[in-house]
Amino acid sequence: MGAATVTSQVPVPPVLQAAMHEALQEARAAAAANEVPVGAVLMETATGRILCRAQNRMRRDADATSHAELLALRNAVRELGDRALADCTLVVTLEPCAMCAGAIVLARVGALVFGAWDEKAGMCGSVGDLVRHPRLNHRPQVRGGVLEQESAALLQEFFARRR
Repeated sequence: MGAATVTSQVPVPPVLQAAMHEALQEARAAAAANEVPVGAVLMETATGRILCRAQNRMRRDADATSHAELLALRNAVRELGDRALADCTLVVTLEPCAMCAGAIVLARVGALVFGAWDEKAGMCGSVGDLVRHPRLNHRPQVRGGVLEQESAALLQEFFARRR
């Protein structure tokens, strides 16, 4: 397992870089609200059109499940009227945890792109790899490490200020 299993050596397409920049804007807004700076956008894979965006809201909502990924998935399902998001790519600034990874699989997201690796709780290649478990009936394409330094720096700065 680990970073080498999901990071591609292929250059990052401009559409994914642009989407990650949008997710980073959401993460910055979360930090400004004293939330852990994680942002997500869900886009149509074929066109790159952003369908929805979200940021961590656990403190504001007093809800441990208000992770950026889950909020983006919930918004997309409401917007599209379909629980299956096979034609979508979820772009998030931090490797998803077990809860979010499970939701990504259940929502049948076509592709997952994330920025920083999470060596403590990441379940898309770091601690485990739930999204590509061989016994599951859906496994999204995964690409980690997109704008990794920028995503990681936001988190490091946020936690350094809290110490």
